[in-house]
Amino acid sequence: MPKQKTHSGAKKTFKISATGKVVRRRAMRSHILGKKTQKRKRGFRKPEVLGPSQAPVVKKMLGR
Repeated sequence: MPKQKTHSGAKKTFKISATGKVVRRRAMRSHILGKKTQKRKRGFRKPEVLGPSQAPVVKKMLGR
């Protein structure tokens, strides 16, 4: 049986935390930042944990 390959887009987008949770970067952080409040932009810094319905799909793409 051949080896399972890691999805190249997923490995650039998601990380697995030390506790096994799938973490991603928040959206809306790349441009047009002048109209967004400082409080909102601070929230974008924190990584977001994927929900329980999406996490198994991403873990499979990452070869876990």
